[in-house]
Amino acid sequence: MLANLVIRRARLEDSAVIADVHVRTWQSAYQGILNAEFLQSISVELREKTWINWLSAENDSSFTFVAEMDGLVVGFVNAGPERSGDPLYQGEVNAIYIYQRVQKQGIGRELIEAAVNEFRKRAIPSMLIWVLADNPSRKFYEALGGSYVREKDVEIGTQVLREVAYGWLDLAGMFK
Repeated sequence: MLANLVIRRARLEDSAVIADVHVRTWQSAYQGILNAEFLQSISVELREKTWINWLSAENDSSFTFVAEMDGLVVGFVNAGPERSGDPLYQGEVNAIYIYQRVQKQGIGRELIEAAVNEFRKRAIPSMLIWVLADNPSRKFYEALGGSYVREKDVEIGTQVLREVAYGWLDLAGMFK
């Protein structure tokens, strides 16, 4: 773990910075994948309202952790039960985003580890993560031992894109 990195449960007052990480990361990571007009139309203010609602509504099913470096939130992970009723994969990482300037330092791994540990506490033995097929960061999930599960189309803005699912059938041995 990075010496100045703290992973903690998100609080309602983190909504604005989580929204900023979410929007700025989409705008950098999905350049050339999503159309430029759509990326520029994403609003931190609107995303903040969404995060206020999500964090206010969090209960025993969903959870969010943030990564702080030197006291500043630089990334987050949001996870909970798998959303489509998959019989093999019971947990799902819904979102993981880290500011581009601090990527490739192990923060993503620490956030995934926090999600996995939370799934273990909840007796959720497996998980799934969906990632855009054209996202070069998908290799991160492969490096963590994720197995290709399946693909599907997803509509974002006016585009139909391909998503790939990576799965872990047994979280018990992950990060040990």
